[in-house]
Amino acid sequence: MLPTMSPRARELFLAERRVGVLSVADPREGDRAPLSVPVWYDYRPGGEILVQTGRETVKGRLLRAAGRFSLCVQDERRPYRYVSVEGPVATIEDPVPPAVRDALAHRYLDPDEARGYLDTTADQLKDDILFRLRPQRWRTADFAAFAADFTEPAEPAEPARSTGPARPTGPAEPAADSAD
Repeated sequence: MLPTMSPRARELFLAERRVGVLSVADPREGDRAPLSVPVWYDYRPGGEILVQTGRETVKGRLLRAAGRFSLCVQDERRPYRYVSVEGPVATIEDPVPPAVRDALAHRYLDPDEARGYLDTTADQLKDDILFRLRPQRWRTADFAAFAADFTEPAEPAEPARSTGPARPTGPAEPAADSAD
C-alpha cells in the first residue's frame, strides 16, 4: 500500500505553486485516451481548483462536454510525492474575472514578468474562460517515510589526515535536522 498524505497535508501540497497535469475524457474519434495537458491552476485549502483556458480550445470544449476532470501535481524530487484530485466542474465563468487572471499570472511569474505577460496577452485572455473544480476524490502518495525504510544512511566521511599532534575531542553533537 502506498504511503498517503493526511487531508491537511494534501491540501497544503496542492496549494503550493506547481504546474498540474489536467486530464479530461476525450470521446473524439472513438477509442481515445483522456486528453492530458500541463496547466497553471490555483487552489486554496478547502476550496475549488481554478483552471483557465481558451473558450474554443480542444481542452475547453472537452471540459464543458465532460463536466468533470482530474488534476495531478507532483514533486519529482526524492522522496517523491503527488496529489491527484478529481471532481465535477462546479462553475464555468465566461470570461475569466480580471482578478483571477491577474492572480494566476502572479502565482507563476515574478511581478515584472506577470505584468508583461498580462499586457502582451490581454486580447487573447478576453477569449478565456474559467473552470472551477469541486474536489471529490483524492489520491496521494508521500514516499518520505517509505524511503527511510530502504535508504541506506550515508557513509561517514573519512577523517582529515593531520600531520600535527592529535587534539582531544569532546562528546559528539547531535546532527541538525535537514530541511531539504
